[in-house]
Parts: sequence; C-alpha cells; structure tokens
Amino acid sequence: MKRLATLDASWLAVDSEDTPMHVGTMQIFSVPEGAPDTFLRDLVERMKTQREVAKPWCYKLYRPGALGRLLTPAWKIDQDIDLDYHVRHSALPKPGSERELGVLISRLHSNHLDFSRPLWECHIIEGLENNRFALYTKMHHSLIDGISGVRLMQRVLSTDPEETHMLPPWAVRPEQRRASKDDSDASFSGAVSQALDALKLQADMAPRLWGAMSRLVSSMRHPEDSLTAPFTGPVSLLNHRVTGQRRFATQHYQLDRLRKLAKVAQGSMNDIVLYLCGTALRRFLIEQGELPDTALTSGIPVSIRPADDQNTGNQISFMIASLATDEPDPLTRLQHIKSSTRKAKEHLQKLPKAALTQYTMMLMSPYILQLMTGMGGRMRPVFNVTISNVPGPSKALYYEGAKLEAMYPVSLIAHGGALNITCLSYDGSLNFGFTGCRDTLPSMQKLAVYTGEALDELEALLMPEVASNSDRSEKAKTRAKG
Repeated sequence: MKRLATLDASWLAVDSEDTPMHVGTMQIFSVPEGAPDTFLRDLVERMKTQREVAKPWCYKLYRPGALGRLLTPAWKIDQDIDLDYHVRHSALPKPGSERELGVLISRLHSNHLDFSRPLWECHIIEGLENNRFALYTKMHHSLIDGISGVRLMQRVLSTDPEETHMLPPWAVRPEQRRASKDDSDASFSGAVSQALDALKLQADMAPRLWGAMSRLVSSMRHPEDSLTAPFTGPVSLLNHRVTGQRRFATQHYQLDRLRKLAKVAQGSMNDIVLYLCGTALRRFLIEQGELPDTALTSGIPVSIRPADDQNTGNQISFMIASLATDEPDPLTRLQHIKSSTRKAKEHLQKLPKAALTQYTMMLMSPYILQLMTGMGGRMRPVFNVTISNVPGPSKALYYEGAKLEAMYPVSLIAHGGALNITCLSYDGSLNFGFTGCRDTLPSMQKLAVYTGEALDELEALLMPEVASNSDRSEKAKTRAKG
C-alpha cells in the first residue's frame, strides 16, 4: 500500500459526477510514408500484447469507495489489468476534420474514470484527414500533474524516425535515480525520523509561511500594490456551477513569434500568454454582455519539480495574477499583467523551496474546501480561471515511425471555474488547450479564435513593421490563389 500525499489525495476528495478530476493529452501523429493500410490496427494489437504495466499505470485505489477515497487514500498494485478495457481503438468518419476530433475528445473527456480500476484510459483514433491519427490519454490528477504527465508521455517517444518495436506508454519505466532519504528507509524508525524532520521543518517555516499569507491578506486592502490576492476577482460567467459535459478547443502559435513579442514588450512568455487569454476573455464576455467592472484573476500553477525528477504525483505551487480585463487599452492591459505577474513571482520566490508545498496547501485550502462543501460556484471564487504553461519537448518526436505533429493538453474544470486554459510547448510551437463546461460557457470555441486576433493586434501595436509585412504576405497569397 502506498499512501497519497495530501495534495494528491485532495484531487480524489473533490472528484464528483459533475467534476471528474482527470487530465489528458491529445497527440496528433502522421502515418509514416509507405505504411500499410493496417498500420493502426497492427499498432493497437502490438500495444495490447505488452502485458507488463509500469508505475503509475498499475496503481489502483486501495479502497475505491467514496469513504475509502476520503479516509484512506492509498494505492495498491493491480496484478491483473484488463488492457482491452483501458486501451480503445476509435475512428472518425473519413476524412475527419480537427473539429470532429475536438468533438470526440470533448465526449471522451466528459466520461468518468472507473475507480475500481487503474485510473487511466488510452484511445487511438484513426480517420483524421491528411493521413493522420490521434492518441488521447487521460489519467486522474491524483496520479500526475502537468509536468509529470508530459514527461510520462514523452518517455515512450523517440527522436529517431526509423525506430520500431517501441513500448506502449504504460510499459515504459522511469529511469533509475539515486535513492533519496525519503526513499531509502521504509522501517518504523525511519518513518518516525522523517515525521520528526517534517515537524521541525514546519516549525522552522511557520513564521515565513504566515508572513507570506499575511502579505496576501494585506494586499486585499491595498490593490495599488499589484500583488493579487485570493478572492479579489469578481463573480463572472466563468464562476458558476458546472455540469459533467465538456467542450474542448485548440489553437497553436509559433514560439519564435511569441518570444519576439515578449522581448519587445520587456516581459516574459507567460506575460504574453496571459495577455492573449485575458484579451480573448474580455472580448468574449463583452459579447455575452457579462464583462465585470473589476479585473478577472488567474490561478497559475507553478512547477516545483526538479528537472531530472521522473516521479509522478503533484509537485506544484500557485500564483494568482490579474488579467486586467477591466482595462480597455491593450498596452495598458499588458502593463498591468506584467506588474501583477512580477509581484506574484517575487512573493513566491521569497519562500524557501522546502516551504512551497505547505504554502500551496494553505493557499489552495479555500478552493478545496469550497468544492468539498458544495460551495464552489455559489460564492466568490478564489480566482476566476486557471491558466498554465507547461514546457514540453523541444525536438520532433516519433512513435513507430509516425511523426508527432502536435500535442495539446486537455485539463479539468470544477464548480466555480468553468474554464481551464493550458498551454504546452512542442517543437517550436505553443499549443493551447481550452477545456470548458459545455452548458456554462456557450460558444467557448470562440476563445481560441480570439486569442489569435489578440496576438495580431498586439503585434500590430508593438511590431507594426512585422505585422505589415505579414499582412502583405497574406494578401499576396490571396491574389495568387485567385
């Protein structure tokens, strides 16, 4: 039996019929040139013959009932996994468009995982236009966070397009690492020693933790300070109750384009991402007649996972920043976002790394309590929308000779937060995944389009010559087609 860490267990505790707490990845591959018509069928059959299942794919709940998940959250090894259940082969009607793929992913992501089995599913989807197929994998958030999920899926891929006979994702084991103190002593005396060390750490860090929380409380009374506190965002269209059905939309941009903008704006890539999302949300809410007078706020997960760490579970902290949606001028909006994220980073960086997990639990406890008590979506939200930016593979990758063309995150939403925007970088592009509640956010797909128009607008303001050249190029292409 392996007990769950507190943050991991919290995702099990708040899982409900309307708020399934799984996260996913959608990968789009191109079928190798000269591959037989049976390439995908053969691929699925080979994948299912690999019966050895590595951690965390082999974990199932020790007690899967609601009370067991709450009181004794722990994993045990499933010795007899039914791969015919977990691995599924689907098809779009040819030639399937990316819109039709998005509709299917929305439906698959709405379905709950079976708590009596290991908490994952893998769907191979054929029929995508231009001789492509998709791999959609979902896993419960109690097992992985964004970074560990990307690393988990990346381990199976290769930089060699000629490599074949590759293992499926669930059969690839993490690279061995040197045992840490936490891993090395499983004896009773070792457990007591670790518990005493943890108590000492909490006692040492308590003054700094309470100082950090006091600073957040103080910022509520002093908004001019630019440090965005919890519960300072308005109740908006995004912050009501949600139902179990999801919508999923995608967008992608070249990383170089965003990096150039960040450099000219004297900000970070994250500032540009927040600007695009905030600007798209402002337009979306204006069209719905629902734009609040005060600025929406974003909860931003921050990874505290070491670069070489291949463990699963959640190792994240959180920042809260303003999206400046109340500001009509684009450049002033960008400046407000930059100031807010700078203050949030400074606030987080003042804490020692050893205290970040405790700080995260203190910061997120109101959010978790809202969900556990049924108050989520019935009171002011801790923040309005989750926006995260996950670094992914920088080089082109392959599976059985099939090139990975794009990689999109599919995330979770909860009561009081009907929208999640997660970005994932891959091979020179930044891929946006918009996950929303089908019933709470009508026409959510417009947000993906609006981020593109926000990018064009910001480019025209900050880099008018680049935008002008791009516009001339598009006009030339149009004339050539005509």
